[in-house]
Amino acid sequence: MSQVSKNSGDPEIDLSVISKKIGDFFSSIATAAFEAILFVKRNLIVFSFLVLAGVVIGFFLDKSEDRFNTNIIVGSNFGSTEYLYGKVELLNSKIKDGDTTFLKSIGVKHPKKLRIIEIEPIVDIYNFVNNSSPNMPSGAQNTQNFELVKLLSESSDINKVIKEETTSKNYTKHMIHVESKGMISNSDSVDPILKYLNENSYYNAIQASLVNNISKKMVENEGIIRQINALLDQFSNEAANNQRNDKLVYYNNENNQINDIINTKNGLIAELGNQRIQLINFDKTIKDYSRIINFRKKQGTLGKMKVVLPILLMILFILFVRIKRFYRYQMRKRTT
Repeated sequence: MSQVSKNSGDPEIDLSVISKKIGDFFSSIATAAFEAILFVKRNLIVFSFLVLAGVVIGFFLDKSEDRFNTNIIVGSNFGSTEYLYGKVELLNSKIKDGDTTFLKSIGVKHPKKLRIIEIEPIVDIYNFVNNSSPNMPSGAQNTQNFELVKLLSESSDINKVIKEETTSKNYTKHMIHVESKGMISNSDSVDPILKYLNENSYYNAIQASLVNNISKKMVENEGIIRQINALLDQFSNEAANNQRNDKLVYYNNENNQINDIINTKNGLIAELGNQRIQLINFDKTIKDYSRIINFRKKQGTLGKMKVVLPILLMILFILFVRIKRFYRYQMRKRTT
């Protein structure tokens, strides 16, 4: 019976021990918090100085390391994608080598501001498969692109195929990233870079020839549309002047011809619309569609040193005090 009674009292003993340990734990936290308050109070002047110094130094560091990004969306016409990527890689190597003479020779006014220039394709697999871009012909090529992606995806992950270099370089649009130290402008940096990318006699000759051909085709299409309009006006006048019933069969055949003519006219109008868009897109070998310049880079600690540095200085001061106390404690132990 005594054994049973002893066992039945064990839970109460365990609960009291656990309760005491919990109380001691919260008491140690309260003591540590109070000691921390006393530590800050004793070193309030030091902490104030560290915060002020950290903010001031951090502000100047942020200004000296102020980085901005500029994004330029471009299209590579006339099969010039490889040429475009090669030119951008050359520019990037000149920037990294600090070749300010070369950069100034192409018109960049403040070459030391430039840090990095890179290019990547804008993934648009649907446009690639459908080939709906006015930069590229329609028709059989659509099927070829679809079959190409289908074939590649059978032996690999479709996501890898989409982003693969051999596929992605065939997309119609690409993003040029320019990182600069400080702000740049269109006239000082962006325009000279785009002008340099378009300096190629071979592609410029293709561009001039293609634009000339499109312009001639537009003139021809406009002439055919005028002829169709004149013919439709003639049919309309004849129908208004002739209301006899014995011409009913003739009118039915005539209506079929008119429908074919109207369909031809609609096709020519649609083609003219595409040709006008082509002339807009084909005015340059490397066509710039949009620019977003000078948005601040917020990666890592860039632009945040005025906050990070005061915290870092205070942590270092606390570690210094702790190490100093530990050193004194160990020295007292050695002398006793």
